[in-house]
Amino acid sequence: MTDTYRQPGVVLTDRRFTVPLDHDDPSGETIELYAREVVARDKADRDLPWLLYLQGGPGFGANRFVGKPAWLGRALEDYRVLLLDQRGTGASTPANRQTLPLRGGPAEQADHLTRFRSDSIVRDCEVIRPQVTGGARWTVLGQSFGGFCTVAYLSMAPEGLDTALITGGLPSLDAHADDVYRAAYPRVERKVAAHYARYPRDVERARRIADHLLTHDVVLPNGYRFTVEAFQSLGLMLGSGDGSHRLHYLLEDAFVPTPSGPRLSDAFQEQAQALLSFAGHPLYALVHEAIYAQDARPTAWSAERVRSEFPQFDAAKALAGEEPVLFTGETVHPWMFDCDPALRPLRETAELLAARTDWTPLYDPARLAANEVPAAAAVYHDDMYVDTAHSLATARAVRGLRTWVTDEFEHDGVRTGGPRVLDRLLALARDEV
Repeated sequence: MTDTYRQPGVVLTDRRFTVPLDHDDPSGETIELYAREVVARDKADRDLPWLLYLQGGPGFGANRFVGKPAWLGRALEDYRVLLLDQRGTGASTPANRQTLPLRGGPAEQADHLTRFRSDSIVRDCEVIRPQVTGGARWTVLGQSFGGFCTVAYLSMAPEGLDTALITGGLPSLDAHADDVYRAAYPRVERKVAAHYARYPRDVERARRIADHLLTHDVVLPNGYRFTVEAFQSLGLMLGSGDGSHRLHYLLEDAFVPTPSGPRLSDAFQEQAQALLSFAGHPLYALVHEAIYAQDARPTAWSAERVRSEFPQFDAAKALAGEEPVLFTGETVHPWMFDCDPALRPLRETAELLAARTDWTPLYDPARLAANEVPAAAAVYHDDMYVDTAHSLATARAVRGLRTWVTDEFEHDGVRTGGPRVLDRLLALARDEV
């Protein structure tokens, strides 16, 4: 049964699919996937090619658009669009602290979560594609982790693709998580320096907040233990187009006077907990490092270990001297499973995933070298989330992949640049540039 309804300029249809939990056991347990079909209202009766959108993450459901903003309006000129909630996210069969105990204990939960990487997502797509397109190939637009999935798609099932479009999501084909984070921390430091250059007073504001957190026990309204490391992790937003500005607005009025002295305001704490909580996307924390795992080496809390190689990120040392407190970026740490009530019950599960040594390859370099699918990728010049050098090395390894390297946008360029970004990629893929 499907539900169809209208929003300004578009017709939406809810689609639900059943897929194997384990694609190597197609007759075994199944899970449900949810996707939203979108078509321009004036083209609702036309036979249009399909574009599948793969959201960034891992762990996030597809965008809940109203109407046709950003890139969607441009896509609807040529396509019917399918916005897929990847397995475990959004309205697809969820994987979180409430549902995972149904699998059993931490060991069973960890085994279950190994099936939530890009290889399983690609196989999901190939199960649902014939039901959506009648067997025709479709175009895939992959943003960030969705781009990782698109490269896996080109490796595993290129016969399902008409065109592959990637925005800020060309992964290294062979880098271990340690390599990813060794490249990431210097990029984050550059982003923080740029933020402080734009908003110099934020240096002292951040130092004051960090000092308060080092000398007070702060628990946010949702039960999140707000430590100085958690505060530093708010730097995640610096990788988006408006992130520096949003961070500034968060910092500028953090304190209020109280009978017991200055305290972090309720308004500041409310905003901070919304940014820090993994309640809406726990898979991001659980499998984030696993998306880089492809061999017998464990990830072993890579971002936490590699951070020790960059002592300038130690807030206590910065406060002891005259250095600015550095924010961190897209990293997951074991302390998050102590601080966040949405993650605390899953701490042992996360430890087991971090120790795992039986990861399988996600990409096929030989098949990518022989690629025949028209493909194009936007590579953002100093992307905080995905290393530019890694992306360009992968671009050279995929036959026929054309790149657009730009510093006009940050990692979320497909949102902020919208039609221009999609236009450029379509022109590249169609060999019109």
